[in-house]
Amino acid sequence: MKIKGKEKQIHKFVFVAGFMRVRLGDVCEKGSSNLKQSDVNDKNGEYEIYGASGLIGKVDFFHQEKPYIAVVKDGAGIGRTMLLPEKTSVIGTMQYILPNEKVIPKYLYYVIRYMHLEKYFTGATIPHIYFKDYKREEFNLCDLSEQEKIVSTLSKIEKIITHRKQQLEKLDLLVKARFVEMFGDPEFNNYNWDTFKMAELCTVSSSKRVYQSELTNEGVPFLRISDLVNRMDYNTETCDLFISEEKYSDLLNNGLVPQKDDILVTARGTLGRCYIVKDTDRFYFQDGMITWLSSYSEKIIPVYISYLFSMHGIKKQIEEMQAGSTVAYLSIAMTKKLSIMLPPLDLQTQFADFVQQVDKSRVAIQNDLEQAQMLFDSLMQEYFG
Repeated sequence: MKIKGKEKQIHKFVFVAGFMRVRLGDVCEKGSSNLKQSDVNDKNGEYEIYGASGLIGKVDFFHQEKPYIAVVKDGAGIGRTMLLPEKTSVIGTMQYILPNEKVIPKYLYYVIRYMHLEKYFTGATIPHIYFKDYKREEFNLCDLSEQEKIVSTLSKIEKIITHRKQQLEKLDLLVKARFVEMFGDPEFNNYNWDTFKMAELCTVSSSKRVYQSELTNEGVPFLRISDLVNRMDYNTETCDLFISEEKYSDLLNNGLVPQKDDILVTARGTLGRCYIVKDTDRFYFQDGMITWLSSYSEKIIPVYISYLFSMHGIKKQIEEMQAGSTVAYLSIAMTKKLSIMLPPLDLQTQFADFVQQVDKSRVAIQNDLEQAQMLFDSLMQEYFG
């Protein structure tokens, strides 16, 4: 009997620490909604209703009695996953994923996030994903008490990630507030600084065209807009397109490669994001999609230009230039025409010094954020992979 008791204890330990390999369809079922955005407009109530972008309103009814997962199944953002509370609903572009008694809702939420359901999309004009396609996805399922522990661990790390992101956002707001304090609002130029066209203050150009046949699988990174934005937002230098060392050397020798303190500006899609080139950078970039500012006048410094692009005054000018356009585009000609207020150089330098001090805090927070994100990703792989 003692031996059997020990066997039972060992078996219990293995069950808690281990897992079963199951399919998504084993632990949940799908549900559908026929609600439209128009069904929510002008409605009032206490029950929340959600769409692909989040909460869209409150109504006097609800579809789901218990917490559930919602997945964007149609249109922009397909595969995006939300954990939603009891007594709520979603509109028809969303799929209800209803957990059964084998799984905790938040555990299932993390599982589905890990699966990246967007890979199942079909349809060229309006993309779709279907439950019948991804319900066979396999994952690790442990008992409910172990699920609780995993959910607790992942939730704590996510709180750290959210807090670090909020800290970075506050630093951005701090710098923008300092900008307005020192220079006034660029939209109104309420300090009456002299104004110039961008073309009068720097050279506005782009890269030399690189053809598809010149791209390689290794060598010097060749950046598209998405790669440049990733450098700005996530400090990542990952890239899947390259040019040869020989091609890069030829461009460099002909003065066609951005140098330290040059600015690269996103010119398609999201307009006016600025990246100041570092002395350690070694890459080339896609022409037409990214504009290159260089050879500044002695009256202006790059940090000032970069933050000026983030202010509403410049954004408004860019928006007005888009009138009648179906695709957001900031051409070289448009960039040259931007009206730039020009405060004294010593004031710009004081602002740059302030930004430098803030950036020290930003780097420390960004490092903490990256470490937390790496830990979260590795645990997701360990728990569900």
